[in-house]
Amino acid sequence: MDHEGAARGPGDSVTSREQDAVRLLLLIDGACEPLTAAEKAMPALEQAVGVMRTQVKLQKLDFWLRNPDYLANELLTAYEGDHEEALLDIAGRILDSEEPEVRRYPMLRHHFGAYEWLDDALSVLRSAGLLIRKRRGTVNRVRQHDYFLLEHGRHVAREIIRQEPAFDYYVQRVEQVMRLAGEKSGTELKKQQYLTREYAETPRGSRIGAISEQARRRLAAFRQELQEQGSGAA
Repeated sequence: MDHEGAARGPGDSVTSREQDAVRLLLLIDGACEPLTAAEKAMPALEQAVGVMRTQVKLQKLDFWLRNPDYLANELLTAYEGDHEEALLDIAGRILDSEEPEVRRYPMLRHHFGAYEWLDDALSVLRSAGLLIRKRRGTVNRVRQHDYFLLEHGRHVAREIIRQEPAFDYYVQRVEQVMRLAGEKSGTELKKQQYLTREYAETPRGSRIGAISEQARRRLAAFRQELQEQGSGAA
């Protein structure tokens, strides 16, 4: 079940509502999926260009966007599975820089994994006519929330990048997040993220701690292994 409207956890947000709104707009723009035929036929959605299904999935994708150390660590895990050097290179660019420290915005560990109160930021997008939220379920029990990106929202996302090129950082990171996520559901992403011990062992209601040093040690080990393989082949 989606958990929009759940009680705030302890501690203040580490980002502003405006920062969250821009990041979420760029994330939804880059990660949304096509509408179904039935959705396209709905008058209320005639201006919609894509949909992010469930806040659970939005929260899990946002976790990787807000925590470059976890994103890099997942890229290393993917590299460990198929040895695609591009994955190692991307992880290396993240971990060789200060990005895990200066771009990290921690999230709480909630009942359903990584969570942060996003309603205020999403309300900014909705009130500006960039996004439509639709609830699924009954009057007494909302099962999930879907977020429909409007044509105006996509236009604004493009304008943000044009006017403030620094925000292109998020566009690039969303591409890497989606490379990891593929077509997985929010529940599947939750299970994947729980495989990281530090994430899983965070007490409920506490902020999920950094793993930058652990990820950098993994990166060094993989690089050493590649170097030894190269020396052996010489």
